[in-house]
Formats: sequence, C-alpha cells, structure tokens
Amino acid sequence: MTDSQLVIGVDIGTTGVKSVLVDVGAGVIAQSTRSNALISTHAGWAEADPGVWLSNVLETLAELAAFAAGRSVRAIATTGMVPAVVCLDAASNPLRNAILQNDARASAEVDRLARATTGSNLLHATGSVPSQQSVAPKAMWLAQHEPDTWSETRWIVGSYDWLLTALGAQVHVESNWALESGLFDLAGHAFLPVNDYVRGLAERLPPVVEPGQIIGELDPRVADQTGLARGIPLVTGGADHVLSAYCAGLVETGDWLVKLGGAGDILAVAEAPIVDERFFLDRHPVAGLWLPNGCMATSGSLVRWVQKLLSIADLSAMDAEATDRRAAEVLCLPYFLGEKSPRNDPDLRGVFAGMHLGHDAVDLYRSALEGIAFGFRHNADVMRSRGIAMDQATVTNGGATSLLWKQIHASVLGVPLRTVRNHPGASLGAAFAAGTGTEAFADWRAPLELIEAGETIDPVAELVARYDEAFGLWTSLGDLTAPTMHALARR
Repeated sequence: MTDSQLVIGVDIGTTGVKSVLVDVGAGVIAQSTRSNALISTHAGWAEADPGVWLSNVLETLAELAAFAAGRSVRAIATTGMVPAVVCLDAASNPLRNAILQNDARASAEVDRLARATTGSNLLHATGSVPSQQSVAPKAMWLAQHEPDTWSETRWIVGSYDWLLTALGAQVHVESNWALESGLFDLAGHAFLPVNDYVRGLAERLPPVVEPGQIIGELDPRVADQTGLARGIPLVTGGADHVLSAYCAGLVETGDWLVKLGGAGDILAVAEAPIVDERFFLDRHPVAGLWLPNGCMATSGSLVRWVQKLLSIADLSAMDAEATDRRAAEVLCLPYFLGEKSPRNDPDLRGVFAGMHLGHDAVDLYRSALEGIAFGFRHNADVMRSRGIAMDQATVTNGGATSLLWKQIHASVLGVPLRTVRNHPGASLGAAFAAGTGTEAFADWRAPLELIEAGETIDPVAELVARYDEAFGLWTSLGDLTAPTMHALARR
C-alpha cells in the first residue's frame, strides 16, 4: 500500500449525493455533496429522479477531479439506498422515477405475494418475508398500473448499481441488493417461488456481482465531462447501510451500529445468518460475517419533513432550544412512510400524541427525534430477543452531527455510543471497496486502519428511567393506533 493512490466513493442517499476522495495512505482528503429531493406525490409513495442523481454525481466528481490536481485516481465505487427499484430500457436509460425502498404503494401486492408463497419456506430461504421493501410487489404494481413502462423495462436494478452502469459499468445488481430484494436465496440463487409468481420478472434481472469486483471502466464521455482520466476501473460497492457499518469499524461479533440516515438502520455483526420476519439480513464484506439489521422507513427524512413543515431555518439553534425541553412530553410514532422493521406494516401512518396548547414547534421537533430513537430501541430489543450479541454500539451518518440527537439515542437505548471522527458515511465504505477491488488495500480489513475514533456519548442518567417508561407508552400507542391507521390507509 502506498500513499500516492487515490480512490473515490460515491453515495446516493435519500436526501443527497456525497462523493469522497480517499488517499489510501491517509484517509479522506476531499468530499463534495449535492442535495437530492424525495418525491412523494401520494400517501406512502417515495420516489427520486435518477437524472438528478446522475447530474449531482457528475458535479461532485468534477469537484474531486479538480481537487486531485493531476494525481491519478485508481478506482471508483458506488453505494446507496437498498433495494431501490430503477426500471431501465434496453439502452440502460431509466424509464421513470426510481421507486425507493421505503415506498409503501404496493401493500395489496405484498399481501397477495405473501399468500401465494405460503409454504415455500420463504423466510429461511431468502432471509425476509414480503414487505414494503420487497421488489416483487413493486414489480407487480408496475405491471398493473404502468403496463407501458413494464413492457419497455429490460432491466430492474438498484440505485447505486444503475449509477455505476451510467458511469460505464456492465448492467448488474450487487449481492446485498439481491438479498434484500427478496428475489434471491442466501446462496445468491434466484428464488423460484417468487420469481415464477411475477410473470416476466426473472428475465428482467441482470447478473449478481459481489462487492469489490471490477465490472467496467469510466466512460470516455463521463471522463471528459468531469475531468477524470479515461479508463478508471469501476468497482462494485454495496448497500449503504452495510458499507456504513463496515467502515465505522464493525468487524467483530457484538459490534453494532445506529445509522441516522434518511432512513434509519441498526446493524449487528454475527458469525451466522440469523433470519426473522421482523428484521432483515445482509452479508458483511468480510467473508464469513453477516449483518442482521433493522431498517426504519424514516429517520433523517422525517427530521427534514418536520424542519420544512415548521419552517425551521437553523437546526442547530433548534437543538439548543429543544435541549431544555422536558423529555417525552409528546410522543411521535415515526411511521410517515409506513414502517419496515420490526412492525413490517406499510399501512401505518405517523402520529404526534399528547399535545396541548402549551406545546410549540420545539416540542414537536424534540418529539420527532425521540420517536426515531424509540424506533431504534424497538429494533434493538427484537434483535436481542433472537440472541444477537450487541455489546459495543457506534452511531454514524448525518444525524450523528447533532449532539442532542446522539444524547437522546444513548439515553433511549441505555448504552454508550461510540462516534467516528471525520466519517462521511457509506461513501467512505464505497471508497474502501474501490481500493480493495483494485488491490490498493490488501484486504477488507486493511482500510479500517484509517478510521479515527471520536468521543463516546454516554446516556444521561436522569433520562434513562423516563425514557424507559415513555418507551412502554410509545409501544402501546403503536399497537393501539394501528387499526385506525389501517382504516385511514384503506380510504
């Protein structure tokens, strides 16, 4: 390994694109970001424009190329939300907006698929059951509601897979997109009971490739547009939550992560695949390790919605005000896009409960932060109930910049939370994949030497008991309001 090699990692998130330039001997030396927009034109819908993704990525790559100032870039890899659905025509051009993983439009199709696959051992074969995250129900919805789009679709791929293809790679899907899609078994083979049920689905699935695999080189047109050299190898990255956990240093059994992205992810390292209908399962980049994980439909995206709704100009100032408010005065169920794990219910809706005329925007803001933290605790409790070791916790991603939110999570979860300095999230994991795939790093563990530990956020003692009580009320509120939410969803 030398200090003269550069690699790039690109992350497509719900709220933004982030690209990082990494010196394999020194770590992150530059990064560039652009904002993405979540498109939700109907209740439960979550879409994004792939054209905006690509435009944002090209702009960030141009900034990094300028920063590199003549130094050669060894490789580029991508990461992003999973499993988003991007429908491509025969020329690999998107036919419509991407349908994101937290989109809940296909609830009726989820139910139909669940009934059709009863007795197929779906959970133990694929690691998941039909849910709003599954790809097959969305394909069924497209075939019924947008038949012209479906008939023109040659390939169904994920967000970061399409991006790498747009940069010049072969059409593909990465192995954790495949696993979380519900279309493949734990060994990476197409699961026939699902693929056979949705006519034409199997023929629209491209080859599955592993993280760290070179699958093309940078298109000359993209190179000329961004200022990067022609022929740079393009390397498969992986799912954002997987790479975010990996590059936060999670490589030992008992390590676990709270990832405060647009959606919320909680992952724990395990030595064997553990399946449960209440959470998901991914492969760790390090061979032989697995990542059972919970994924909440909203996290940072709910905070952004509250910020917009309440016209909050400065979140830091709002944090300062919210710090002095009494904890758990208002309870928030963060199910504004339904919920994935552990409730697995796309027809749930968001709730603010317990308000009176003395409450204001600050109370609602704090309630949203707490509601997301309760969602993480719900997932953590379910994972512990399955015997998953959860010994050392780390918090990362955009929400981790808020000290208040970190303190709320530490107090709700009742554990100290490690932080990582200068950690740009999954984009760093993608850069590590680029370096590993081109042997700039010796193996997947080598780049973790670049990770710098930050401060540890301890629970606030007087809040732990209050949040314990509030969590019981929050859980009961979720159970009690579910029938009402289902009735509203049917309307």
